[in-house]
Amino acid sequence: MSKHFKSRTMLVAAVLALAATGADAAADIAHIFWKDLRPATQAVAEDANLPMIAAKLPDHGETLSTNLQDKEVQIAGYALPVDRDGDLVYQFLLVPWTGACSHMPTPPPNQIVLVTPAHPYKMAEAYQPVSVTGVLKPGMEKSQLFILDGVLIVQSGYTVRKAEVANVDTVPDAVTLPVNSPWNFLNKKKN
Repeated sequence: MSKHFKSRTMLVAAVLALAATGADAAADIAHIFWKDLRPATQAVAEDANLPMIAAKLPDHGETLSTNLQDKEVQIAGYALPVDRDGDLVYQFLLVPWTGACSHMPTPPPNQIVLVTPAHPYKMAEAYQPVSVTGVLKPGMEKSQLFILDGVLIVQSGYTVRKAEVANVDTVPDAVTLPVNSPWNFLNKKKN
């Protein structure tokens, strides 16, 4: 066998092995929904009024799901910047509805994910629908948000660091906002 043929064969084998590893890694990503982050006994929000307000929950929404701990997950939600410079976002809260934390009820901690992108994420607008992929870590963390009417401290129940972030058109399990919500314009499809 010629040296040239042998090195080409090894190169093809290496590429195929790498492709197979990438396919296995993609298969290991759990595509989750917001309901997966709360205990099964906690009621599902039918709209942003009830029962997702943390103060109305017996545990204040601090009971976290450990089933997904240290697993690579993908979840879609709305990005609310925590640390940004212009349109580059270095950290954000992923929430299940638009307007959360700003003129709308704050979700309980088990419905908020603190996300640190692997690379600064260019965000066109607050509450932009995104998909986040990364390793989910349960654990309470507090973030300070600067919103129109002051500073707000928000507690998140999960973190995803070094996350891959991608724009999405819709959030499949988004909580429906009340008709009179000032944030309804964010849910309308842009032409």
